[in-house]
Formats: sequence, C-alpha cells, structure tokens
Amino acid sequence: MSEKTNEVAILAGGCFWCIEAVFLDVAGVSAAQSGYIGGHLDAPSYERVCDGDTGHAEAVRIEFDPAVIAYSDLLDIFFAIHDPTTPNRQGNDVGTQYRSAIFTTSPEQDAIARAKIAQLAFEGAFDAPIVTEVEPAGTFWPAEPYHDNYFARNGRQPYCQFVVAPKVAKFRKVFAERRKGA
Repeated sequence: MSEKTNEVAILAGGCFWCIEAVFLDVAGVSAAQSGYIGGHLDAPSYERVCDGDTGHAEAVRIEFDPAVIAYSDLLDIFFAIHDPTTPNRQGNDVGTQYRSAIFTTSPEQDAIARAKIAQLAFEGAFDAPIVTEVEPAGTFWPAEPYHDNYFARNGRQPYCQFVVAPKVAKFRKVFAERRKGA
C-alpha cells in the first residue's frame, strides 16, 4: 500500500490573506497557512513585518498532493491572481513584505519556477517585466492565529471585500475546474 505524499509550495504575492483564500479553494491543496519568510529576524510578528525592516515577505505555505495538482499548475494560479511586475507592492500594499516571490523547497521546484517565469516572459503574458524572486526556502514562520482563514472569517471587512474577494472571484472564474468539489 502506498502512502499519500504531499509536497510544500511557499508563495508570496502581496497580502497573505489573498493568497491563502485562493489556495484554500484549490483541489489537491490540503492546507494553506499564512506566515513570514525570507527575513533576518527569528519569530517575526505581524507588526514587525509590517514595519518593513525585517526583510520578510508575507507568504503562504501550501501543502498539496502532486497526484491531484502539479506544482506548475499552482504557479499558473499564483501568477493569475497577483501582479508579478510590481516590485515590493501589490495595489496599495507597499513594502518589501509585499514582494512577489517563490520560495522553493527542492531543486525541481526551482527549475519549474524559473521555467514558468521564462515561459510567461516569452509569451508576453504581462505588460512589464516579471520581477518575481525565486529563492530556496528558509525558515517559514507561521503568522499569528488570527490570520488563519482570515477571508472566510472576515469577508465583510472592507479590505476583504475590495482586495481579497476580487482575487478569489478571478480564481473561481478562470480556474473553475481547479476548485474543490468541481
């Protein structure tokens, strides 16, 4: 009997509430946890990361079953739901903590991420150059518990209505076949 083996992807594309909300709805994803990665401070807090001086990115650690969804397909969703052409910002969220980055957990993920960026650039998928960073994953620090499943719990909050909800809606429209229960 073979055991199910999940893999981990760590993606940063602006506010982690947006990324988490989308990936919690993706078939083959068993968990999506908001947190911080890529900085120089151990056990950073949301307040410290928001100050913009820790070097961390707001990111989401995604556990997925590669038999259901390939890492490359996760990246297709990632690039569709955020703007990978704006350095250190997503919309009105500005700072290095909002940078576009892929934190790879294996040499294979690194190669796939770099190939995906090259493919999108070659296709002219965006009107500006892609600035998404690709780097090996370091320590991922889980965010404070109040960030868990933030959109589902705070969907009426203005930020959620105006920033998170449109990204979730875009995912659900463009990738309807990739939704849980589809």
